[in-house]
Amino acid sequence: MYLKGYHIIGFIFTVILGTLLHFTYQLSGNNIIVGYFSAINESTWEHLKLLITPVIIFSIFEYFIYGKNINNFILLKALTMLLGMFVIVASFYTYTGILGNNYLPLDIGTFILGTFTTYYFSYRFIQKRFLYNKNINYIGLFIIAFVIFCMIYFTTNPPKIKLFLDPQTNTYGVQ
Repeated sequence: MYLKGYHIIGFIFTVILGTLLHFTYQLSGNNIIVGYFSAINESTWEHLKLLITPVIIFSIFEYFIYGKNINNFILLKALTMLLGMFVIVASFYTYTGILGNNYLPLDIGTFILGTFTTYYFSYRFIQKRFLYNKNINYIGLFIIAFVIFCMIYFTTNPPKIKLFLDPQTNTYGVQ
């Protein structure tokens, strides 16, 4: 399959699995292990897990299919995941700042936009050999490990800032 096809499949996979991850914590009976990788509340941070988890899972699949032959594959996946996270946060706070409230269709739109950004730039960067260096993947592994650490740590120990605030309950983290 061509590179473009894998990125289209990755986009679809991430949108579907990310949507399901919105509900898995509650469906699991509030299992904390499930909560580390899925949304435990309605905070912006917890919704970033809906992008992060499927992107990492699909990137592992891609790595074994074709990524191990691309010198910068892991770094590019890490950077484009961060870019998608940024797009979600920036677009969410921009539109809610303008409109004064959040709306479910626009929330879904920010997730889809972040997912599209992740896979579009991954495709373009791989295609253009951006940051093409054999030893640069260690930086990507560090970024991914750090993001996973943050997902786990901030589930139970969130900073008391708006990014981590559940606007429905006015609480932070696991309750």
